[in-house]
Amino acid sequence: MTSCGLPFFLEDQTGELTGSEFVDLYNRMRLSLRCTLRDAAHTAYMVYDTSARPHALGAPLACLDFAANHALGTVKIGARDAVPMGEYLVKAGALGGQKSRKFRAADGQEYRWTHQRKGDEEWSCTNASDYHVASYCLKSPDEPKYAGSSGCVLTVEESYSNIVGELLASLIIMRHIAKYNL
Repeated sequence: MTSCGLPFFLEDQTGELTGSEFVDLYNRMRLSLRCTLRDAAHTAYMVYDTSARPHALGAPLACLDFAANHALGTVKIGARDAVPMGEYLVKAGALGGQKSRKFRAADGQEYRWTHQRKGDEEWSCTNASDYHVASYCLKSPDEPKYAGSSGCVLTVEESYSNIVGELLASLIIMRHIAKYNL
């Protein structure tokens, strides 16, 4: 992938945890969150990179399997073994009511998602050196609605494109934790 010196601005087309397309503003990347199974025992989602061929799915970047009644289940990143979500995303403390969890990515580095309400930024991800890696911003309430767009954006710094699928998967789990107060 050619380096442009710009973060990936992945527009979350639905803003829903039940499935969406994440399309880069400059058309450099396209990710898909798809529900692949829903029954009484669990609900499974897959994160795919559909950048090269939007309608052809290869192996998923991540598999999320939530247990019944919205409980956390397991997560499988790439070829790694599935692990319980609670072991993958470990509580990192709560400062001033902020929810924060950390995880070790496939690149061996530790990252932390923190829930905050600073401007329109809802979630922020930093690495162990406290550098900004990614953020998820909600649509501003005064921004007009557009067809085919939620107005929400996942921004990933360009140098972290190698773990973008894992960043999206961990964000989905974090948003699920916040939504269901887990």
